[in-house]
Amino acid sequence: MMNKTICELFAGVGGFRLGFDRLGSGWETVWFSQWEPGKKTQWAHDCYVSHFGDCPDLNGELHTGEDISTVDKNAIPHHTLLVGGFPCQDYSVAHTLASSKGIEGKKGVLWWQIRDTLIAKKPPFCLLENVDRLLRSPAKQRGRDFGVILACFAELGYSVEWRVVNAALYGAAQRRRRTFIFAYKTADTAYGRAMSALSPEQIVGSSGFMASAFPIASAEDFSYAELPRDIVEVSEKFAFAFDNAGFMSGGRIATAHVTELEERPVTLGEILVENADQKYFIPSDKMEKWSYLKGSKKIDRTAANGHKYTFSEGPVAFPDPWDRPGRTMLTSESTLNRSTHVVSDRRTGSLRLLTPVEAERLQGFDDDWTNTGMPDRMRYFCMGNALVVPMITRMGRVLDKIIEKE
Repeated sequence: MMNKTICELFAGVGGFRLGFDRLGSGWETVWFSQWEPGKKTQWAHDCYVSHFGDCPDLNGELHTGEDISTVDKNAIPHHTLLVGGFPCQDYSVAHTLASSKGIEGKKGVLWWQIRDTLIAKKPPFCLLENVDRLLRSPAKQRGRDFGVILACFAELGYSVEWRVVNAALYGAAQRRRRTFIFAYKTADTAYGRAMSALSPEQIVGSSGFMASAFPIASAEDFSYAELPRDIVEVSEKFAFAFDNAGFMSGGRIATAHVTELEERPVTLGEILVENADQKYFIPSDKMEKWSYLKGSKKIDRTAANGHKYTFSEGPVAFPDPWDRPGRTMLTSESTLNRSTHVVSDRRTGSLRLLTPVEAERLQGFDDDWTNTGMPDRMRYFCMGNALVVPMITRMGRVLDKIIEKE
């Protein structure tokens, strides 16, 4: 049987690893990388190590808390599955001066570190997470960035499934929408060969990885496209209306709108603690400001060029209701901000912020997962950056079945 080994890039505080560990089916993380640019204290890396320990590379050296762009990808231990939650950036590329066949991405764009790892280690499977807007960026050339990613996978012999998943529809306590990308070697895996016998419609609608992990009610309005063979041409000319689900193999794309099957959600009220510390309650002198931020607004403004316009926004629930999942948590959670959750306290009924433990519960982590010496502001920041752990466990169950047949 194929080894159940994982390399976790952009690991944060270990959401991917925790999700696979909860399966208890033998997955082993052999290496990880977590580095926050410009930060003296690497809080997330230190939290990860406090739970799991550090991982030496093939040279017996520790480089997990360093800039991934400086890491020798060949020294990363061999692995079956590459995972990571990478940021949505500008993925445009150009030909290198040295070779018309070489490509060069913008400096600091982390997708290229994933690509370099795929080239060096050739893992048979890859599972990535990104924001839902990845499929639509950039605004002036919709779909280009995701097209570049797909073209890179195609060039390296991978087929790809993707799905935008609303975690609240699959049993989580948060209405968090994220794009999950599952790639696999087309010719070198039993799974790839099996999928090659199916149509894109079958893969997206019922028989593929994503449909197995996140059952759907329907897949409709399929549309199709062909990627240019040259990744630079994709960067310069390709645009396509990617929908919330799809499949790519050999540069041929099929995308469709899927309607998700809703399971019983976990509500915000179910994750609230019984006794919150007084420091999380909103003082009376701040209540007016909170009410203003959460309320509807129409404000006359003047642009730099003199153009006058009216800025408007609708109200946000204040406080957040107990009887439905929470809104998407951002890294700014707990600050005086329109997007911050405000709840009525279970014991007193007074309005307060979420506690760090409640923020962890929204993401499906264990209580006090980030209580490793970091200040509260960083605990919220790390959770705002994290993924919903139970979604990883769901996909891991499907991967267990796939690996059994390899």
